[in-house]
Amino acid sequence: MKLFYSPGADSLAPHIALREAERSFDLVRVDLRTHRTATGADFLAINPRGNIPALQLDGPTSPVLTENAAILQYIADLAPAHGLAPPNGTFARYHLQDLLSFISSQIDKEYALLFMPDTPAPTAERARGRISDGYRYLADVLVDRAYLMGETFTVADCLLFAVLRWCERFDMDLTLWPNVNDYFQRVSLRPTVQAALEAEGLTERRRVRRTG
Repeated sequence: MKLFYSPGADSLAPHIALREAERSFDLVRVDLRTHRTATGADFLAINPRGNIPALQLDGPTSPVLTENAAILQYIADLAPAHGLAPPNGTFARYHLQDLLSFISSQIDKEYALLFMPDTPAPTAERARGRISDGYRYLADVLVDRAYLMGETFTVADCLLFAVLRWCERFDMDLTLWPNVNDYFQRVSLRPTVQAALEAEGLTERRRVRRTG
């Protein structure tokens, strides 16, 4: 498999998931401005929409998945013994899909507006407000559990960690939501997360400060 990524983007989520699932894969860096890979290949020939992540599967026709919710569940299903997703058809699996959709639409999508330099200030402020609402909701979810689904780390945690890293970039203080801040610290210490950050050149020199 090949994972097409950009350092620090939400492609970090499947990168972590692949390491959690102990799958072999190649990392292919993409310049999102030129849509060229590190080898000079045309990324648009792989994903005409031009967005990352993209996961090119093994096989004679090399199919490609291009949305995090699908990619993350596919990776989880490659290694069911690792518990990265509940079994298909269970209510818990639908709960996982609900969380993935929420993170993608309520948080990831709103951050996209902040990444665009020409976003008008009032629009950016509304986006920040919706992101804050999302974190406030997740703080309640995490009040009695280590991870989003309970005590088991899942692909939903891979995605949430990837977007939580953007708080520092946009001056959002995670200590406003202590449960989320503690969660971020806990996930950041996982060996797979550290390995993914190092592989993408993102080894953090400082962490979001702890509460207390």
